[in-house]
Amino acid sequence: MNENIFKRNELLAKKVIQGLQSRNMSGYYAANKEEALKKALELIPAKASVTMGGAMSAHEIGLVKAVKEGDYHFIDRDEYEDKRAAMLASYDADIFLSSANAMTDDGIIVNIDGNANRVSAIAQGPGKVLFIVGMNKICPDIDSAIKRARNIAAPINAQRFGLATPCTKTGKCMDCKSLDTICCQFLITRFSRHKNRIHVILVNDDLGF
Repeated sequence: MNENIFKRNELLAKKVIQGLQSRNMSGYYAANKEEALKKALELIPAKASVTMGGAMSAHEIGLVKAVKEGDYHFIDRDEYEDKRAAMLASYDADIFLSSANAMTDDGIIVNIDGNANRVSAIAQGPGKVLFIVGMNKICPDIDSAIKRARNIAAPINAQRFGLATPCTKTGKCMDCKSLDTICCQFLITRFSRHKNRIHVILVNDDLGF
């Protein structure tokens, strides 16, 4: 990565972390994927029950693989015939792994969901929520964060899942009401009432969508 971009990300991450702290959340900066993986595993106690929503960033740093192969109880919804049972089981997990569709530079986290299992678990349920967030997700304000979530993250995810939504053809949000839409619930996490519940690892890399 270009040295100037690295320095810019490092400085921006400090501002984001300060914003998170002001919102009763914890933030950390990792200079690369390896550091991010190391920090994430430090935050997950041995024997903990761990689950996740859609979190490509957690896959990209190797966290999902490490948890599956480590001394943890991983609740894998792909192994459940009853997907609803898997989603309900996640609410009682010790750790919920996630990413963000976007974040503001003062620590507000924005997520969009279709089935609401991810956003509902972030809001309430698991004892700890651990976000893995690439610096490409950081936006200057809440409006630009929502626009990023709707016009970058959502269309790419809709394409990835092979959904029949207008955005898969146009590449941008069309504010549709398609039955396939994944823009059903919007969660803006601006403060955590419970200290030490929400942790965000900012990674000096482009991760996820």
